[in-house]
Amino acid sequence: MKRKKTLFIGGIKSGKSFNAQNYALNNSTTKPIYLATTEFIDEGMQIRIDEHKKSRQDRFITLEEPLKLYESISTCQSTVLVECVSMWINNMLYHGFCFDDMANELEAVLELDKSVVFVLNDVGTGIIPDNKLSREFVDISGKLSQLIASRCEEVYHTIAGISTRIK
Repeated sequence: MKRKKTLFIGGIKSGKSFNAQNYALNNSTTKPIYLATTEFIDEGMQIRIDEHKKSRQDRFITLEEPLKLYESISTCQSTVLVECVSMWINNMLYHGFCFDDMANELEAVLELDKSVVFVLNDVGTGIIPDNKLSREFVDISGKLSQLIASRCEEVYHTIAGISTRIK
């Protein structure tokens, strides 16, 4: 299989994660890696984490890493599903990293000769948030989504469980 980068982008609960999982499974010759970026925050987040674990069953090798995408992906020998870039951005902001740090990390990942499937929430279709941190998150997410999409061979937009290839 040709090694390529793919992005699934859509709103929260749009079905992008489910479709990205199926894509990774169907486009990998070995058991794919599920790179979980979410850090435990609260009980509500734990419920979401548990739902994702249940949906992927034992079809993936799970690797948990909230910050170091390049370091984690560079050693993987199979297709890597990054679930999700939005939570990674959240983690990076929480731990004091800036946009340039994030862009540099993603640039390094995009340069790897690896098959990587990125999942990202589309947060740029709403109104401008009323607080500084939310605006920073939306701006960074939008810029990084452009970076990832520009370097991916395939990009899928997901709404109502349907992923449409837009690139």
